[in-house]
Amino acid sequence: MIINIFGSDTYRSRQYLNKNITRFKEKRDPQGYNVAILDYLDKNIISTIKSSPFLAEKRLIVINNILSSKDKRLILDIIDIIKNDQMLDGNIIIFYQDTVQSKIKEVKDLEKILKQQEYSEEFEILKGAKMLVWIKKEIKDRGGSIDESAASYLSQNCGGDMWFLVSVLGQLIAYVDGRNMTAEDMQLFLEEKIDDNIFNMVDAIISGNKKSALKLLNEQRRLGEDETKIFGLIIWQFKILLEMRSLFEITDNVSSDYLAKSLNIHPFVAKKNFYLVKRHSLNQLKIVHKKLLDIDLKIKTGHAGQSLLIDLFVLST
Repeated sequence: MIINIFGSDTYRSRQYLNKNITRFKEKRDPQGYNVAILDYLDKNIISTIKSSPFLAEKRLIVINNILSSKDKRLILDIIDIIKNDQMLDGNIIIFYQDTVQSKIKEVKDLEKILKQQEYSEEFEILKGAKMLVWIKKEIKDRGGSIDESAASYLSQNCGGDMWFLVSVLGQLIAYVDGRNMTAEDMQLFLEEKIDDNIFNMVDAIISGNKKSALKLLNEQRRLGEDETKIFGLIIWQFKILLEMRSLFEITDNVSSDYLAKSLNIHPFVAKKNFYLVKRHSLNQLKIVHKKLLDIDLKIKTGHAGQSLLIDLFVLST
């Protein structure tokens, strides 16, 4: 049995993944002996898929971000296993994707196969009426209530970032202490949507979206920002992201507030970056950060002009 979980709304997709793992443990494996959670870089993926359950009928195998792999042989082996029905009857395999895919052809082929599976769930970013419905239900499930205008304000100003939204909801529920939430309460915890240029530019750079990254970079220049300041902001952003993602990897049930306190950064900065932390892996961030350090050295040693080096960095990432 194969379950495919993917989509840009990583909060709801992660909830769904955890729900499946919890359900399996409660029903079949309370001790977790037959639950294996692997990253796409793990060398034991194929052997784990083909291994039998330990003193049980079923085994749950979670493979994180297999579509981020650049290992053609691995991808082809997985495709072959699925196409030729070579999995053991007792194995349930969940393919979970919450970060950027690699660009090799084999990954596209595997993605198509996974999306064709009977249990394939896509979690898109909620918008408009769907976001409002989700907000109201989430608050009700947490024992709270909210005005229609307050729910609309929350929906319009969370930027589609469900991790940030959930963090704000937790603070709001504690603040109102049982009474109905109002628009005035929202404004205490959620600033109106501001220019996200620098955050979006960093996101585009990590994702390899060169066209969008260059457009946002040139917009900064059009607004009169100094090249040194722009480059400094990019380096600072990646430094913050690396610190947040490193802590995120080793901490359970982490929130943006926890990261802000632990790393001694402003809560607003933590909230804005939390979306990027969830979206991109530690390995991705390390690769881009190393490129930035190399460029910084070239700038300081007069290897080339700063503007040209920044453009080349964007185009090569």
